[in-house]
Amino acid sequence: MLNLLNLQAELSAARPVCRIGRVVRAGEGTVTVRFPDGAARIGDRVTLAGRGARLAGEVVALGPDGAAVLTDARTDGVALGDAAELGAPDAVCPDSGWLGRLIDPDGQPLDGRPLLRGPVARPLRAAPPPPALRRRLGRRLETGLAVFDTFLPLARGQRIGLFAAPGVGKSSLLADLARGVEADCVVVALAGERGREVRAFVEDGLGPAGRARSVVVAATSDRPARLRRRAALTATAIAEHFRDAGLHVLLLVDSVTRFADAHRDVALAAGEAAALRGYPASLAQEVMALCERAGPGAEGPAAGGAGGSQGDITAIYTVLAPGGDLDGPVPDLLRGTLDGHVILDRAIAERGRFPAVDLLRSLSRSLPGVASEAENALLAEARALLGAHASAELMIQAGLYAPGSDPLTDRAIRLWPRLDAFAGGRGHGSAAAAFAALAAILAETG
Repeated sequence: MLNLLNLQAELSAARPVCRIGRVVRAGEGTVTVRFPDGAARIGDRVTLAGRGARLAGEVVALGPDGAAVLTDARTDGVALGDAAELGAPDAVCPDSGWLGRLIDPDGQPLDGRPLLRGPVARPLRAAPPPPALRRRLGRRLETGLAVFDTFLPLARGQRIGLFAAPGVGKSSLLADLARGVEADCVVVALAGERGREVRAFVEDGLGPAGRARSVVVAATSDRPARLRRRAALTATAIAEHFRDAGLHVLLLVDSVTRFADAHRDVALAAGEAAALRGYPASLAQEVMALCERAGPGAEGPAAGGAGGSQGDITAIYTVLAPGGDLDGPVPDLLRGTLDGHVILDRAIAERGRFPAVDLLRSLSRSLPGVASEAENALLAEARALLGAHASAELMIQAGLYAPGSDPLTDRAIRLWPRLDAFAGGRGHGSAAAAFAALAAILAETG
């Protein structure tokens, strides 16, 4: 229902005066527009009108000749002297009525229904909460997945990465976490996702209950680089809106790799030089600034949230590792930025265990703080057994291991099938029940 605040927001968005510039240079994917009085700013939107077609773009660089505009589509038909309308700077106007909706990175609906803007415009690039005011990580969150309720706990306000090659179950795991993690609302960014998978994720992955508490921002792989990059930025701004209302937000970004690829395309179009593996030097700052905005909120009157304190943003970022290469620029950068990393292994997926988490290569930096002394002891014992089995695995498979050679390895061989099945389990009901199941496995004898 249209309320007074929504109506005021719609009226304030109306622009009685438009600044018009002219195209002075055109190329493949970029045009240069000269605006009067140097009105353009980096990040401003521009709409080109020529030969009856309207072409949108974004200002990515400024120079003596004018503003360089990266367009959303091919520049076929653009001519010198064409009019260009200068739009508003990068911002989004979230509202609680956006829950349950599918939108694009510009805040426009993708589900065929009207979408009202909220009363406050939020910049797409905002500063994180002041470090001196941010809370510590909160309590352990229930997820419904045994491996995350025990070995790799997710604490309120934590930021973790899911590292995986294509086709290893990353999207399915993300959907499980979207449905199962405790949160007041969920914000999902699908940056560069295949078009056919967006509807499947919204309808099947989230399900009716999950969709009702979620805002999904989608820019499919066919969309221009600026929109694929904006998907993650818009989703983070929406998450900050709900955080400042005092809510606990689960932010899912799929994927940071495609966000980085889109940033590379935009940066190169703006004239920035390529550096490591073709990525520009600004990539590190761009990714770290994005991730740092998530996490625990600030407390106290200076925080600016509802009731004097902000809520929290618990974030899960997926990282594509083509060919299983976890040493590329983006995976390496994320491992040092986030509060934990989860490695999905193709060999585990191929033998049918999902989620295909490699426990020995994954870690959560919320441990040991969110687990009790007894729980940490169970995890240490289980990891020791898994490590002993991994060390002797080649000998076991080749039939070279002689039973009785090492008591720890003998026990690891005996318990490994149960521990492996536990890592793929779900439905324990709570973390306490999952730890009880793990304790029962470790207590087995003979």
